[in-house]
Amino acid sequence: MRFRAKIVDLACLNHFSRIINTVAKLAKTCILRLTVCKLYFILSDKVANGGASMWCELSQGNFFDEFQMEGVAAEHNEIYLEFVPENLWRALKTAQNAKAVKIKLTNKHCPCLRVAVELPSLSSSSRIVTHDIPVGVIPRRMWNDFREPSVPDFDVSIYLPVLKTMKSVVERMKNLSNFIVIEANLSGEMNLKIETDLVSVTTHFKDLGNPPWASEDGCQSSAQGRDLESMAEACIDIKKLLQLLAGQQVNPTKALCNIVHKRIVHFILLHEEVSLQYFIPAVA
Repeated sequence: MRFRAKIVDLACLNHFSRIINTVAKLAKTCILRLTVCKLYFILSDKVANGGASMWCELSQGNFFDEFQMEGVAAEHNEIYLEFVPENLWRALKTAQNAKAVKIKLTNKHCPCLRVAVELPSLSSSSRIVTHDIPVGVIPRRMWNDFREPSVPDFDVSIYLPVLKTMKSVVERMKNLSNFIVIEANLSGEMNLKIETDLVSVTTHFKDLGNPPWASEDGCQSSAQGRDLESMAEACIDIKKLLQLLAGQQVNPTKALCNIVHKRIVHFILLHEEVSLQYFIPAVA
């Protein structure tokens, strides 16, 4: 099992660092899945326990100048590692004007991702700062626990308003309640509501637009035949929503949300070569 990669382009490095920062804000620990073409960052708190889950994928070719890996076996050419994304982000933060960054899977005393940052120096010799980030290797028998979550059979799918605007609304609401209701319909309308014994506050968004979705097997989701005005809603943990909105470093070109009535809210953020999915289960 081997992995080594190198980033030389500074813009790619900074973009990669921003993605890791976003992941770190959503997950204290997560799984890094490496394949020949892609990297995946996976958080699968069991939804049954009320945990959120995340699936972030990016094509390695858009970030790395060199990328070599050998998986656990020829027919399973993948590697699954558990690690703390905050540690990787801190290592990359030291590389803001680096000449190159090399990342390598090593195993001296324990398995580590070694991040070697080559910094510019005045003399001919270069300065290299090395960070060793401990990782846990996930055995093959557990890989199925980290498969891509399926897109739920949603009632409503809608584009999100500007995330900065949404964030400032949710931040104000957070002081009043631990829970927020997101409701939306197929006429491009979305409301964010909190209701407590003392106060009820609603923010309305309109003309957001609804994506032209069809589910995988070619038939529409349960949104088909639905009354365009009728709202689907889910009450979710406001802190989890704020984590997603506050953690956004990548400025998505498309952001949308699918609601399964009273069950789950599924966010999809797309930015050129990166896609991030985030699932927040509804609270009863």
